[in-house]
Amino acid sequence: MGTLFGTDGVRGLANRDVTAELALDLSVSAAHILSEVGSRRTAVVGRDPRASGEFLQSAVAAGLASAGVDVIDAGVLPTPAIAYLTKVRSADLGVMLSASHNAMPDNGIKFFNAEGNKLPDEVEGQIEARLNEQWQRPVGDDVGRIVADPDGIAEYVAHLLTTVETPLDGLTVVVDGANGAASAAAPLAYRQAGATVIEIHCDPDGYNINRDCGSTHMQDLQAAVVDAGADLGIAHDGDADRCLAVDAQGRIVDGDQLMSIIALSMRDAGRLVNNTVVATVMANLGFKQAMERESITVVETAVGDRYVLEAMMDGGFVLGGEQSGHVVMSEHATTGDGLLTALQVMSRMAQTGSSLADLADVMHRLPQVLINVSGVDKHAVDSNERVAEAVARAQAALAGSGRVLLRKSGTEPLVRVMVEAQDERTAAAVAGDLAAVVREHLSL
Repeated sequence: MGTLFGTDGVRGLANRDVTAELALDLSVSAAHILSEVGSRRTAVVGRDPRASGEFLQSAVAAGLASAGVDVIDAGVLPTPAIAYLTKVRSADLGVMLSASHNAMPDNGIKFFNAEGNKLPDEVEGQIEARLNEQWQRPVGDDVGRIVADPDGIAEYVAHLLTTVETPLDGLTVVVDGANGAASAAAPLAYRQAGATVIEIHCDPDGYNINRDCGSTHMQDLQAAVVDAGADLGIAHDGDADRCLAVDAQGRIVDGDQLMSIIALSMRDAGRLVNNTVVATVMANLGFKQAMERESITVVETAVGDRYVLEAMMDGGFVLGGEQSGHVVMSEHATTGDGLLTALQVMSRMAQTGSSLADLADVMHRLPQVLINVSGVDKHAVDSNERVAEAVARAQAALAGSGRVLLRKSGTEPLVRVMVEAQDERTAAAVAGDLAAVVREHLSL
């Protein structure tokens, strides 16, 4: 793979790193790689509400149409909705403009193939390799057309509702839409499933996406759930391919706990293939211990829901996800879907009559400290001897009662230092020491 694509498409500062010119050129290249030459081709394009998405989506649509691809402009929709519509509309490719949980000034471009799947590294490398190549441009009626499609949200929500086995009548949920792509779709889906919905941060203006809200800033949601006496809260990120939750006491329920709840639900229903779930190396040790107690096998992958999905496809598994709240249920979706995840968890609550806190108690979450170290050469984290020695010392000091993980971010210029231990103080001390070593020996 080249240098443009990270673990979740191309991402960076909009109009500086991710420009209209780049968006247009990438779209032309993707059209050449992902669509069948010689036939009338179609792409579904959507975005989150950030202001830069307006000109970037226009550039993507222009690039695709200039390459002879008809464009279905789905407007503002969650990432999983674009993946779903790409498949059910029999399109050749899908494009989503979003920087997910990143701050408003950033934006990104991610592509889906005709099946609604994120692209493997080698295909992204092919797209990047063909940037700015000479090509035969179509003319006349061979150029693509651009058509707005206002029906995508209704079609996507209708699909989500088919997955809900137990109506959510009697549940009250507070929804934090992160002023992002879920702001309209999530409240609509939860209401139509039967829940009473209280909305916060569901009023995007192009600038306020992820600003002190959503799955990365959950204080408002925690307070709102307690103040309203709600059964739970759901927090989405900017493009709604993930969710985290809050129980009735205002305590955060993370992606590992949500996946534990869904894993047991699917197992009890006889739908968890080979009693196996796929998780990343960042999954809490408590998650793995809980799955072991429940006789569920955990297959481990690199960080990124694309890698989770690849492992699921290779093994024929139907459930996988990340601690961050990306949960993939391949029975119903081709990528992480925060709305689908929330609906499945609420359906389990309704089915069992259990509170979210009771369901989440299936796993004991070990204290986990994550420090993001910026201003360093993230590509040297796996090869620096001093860093490797420090990691070995830290792991030995934990004596099997915790673990250490250092990895470079796939979407941001930093190194993530993660430490789990039996208590918060130990985890924080070990993580702080390792972060200091990283800063000292990998500084730019």
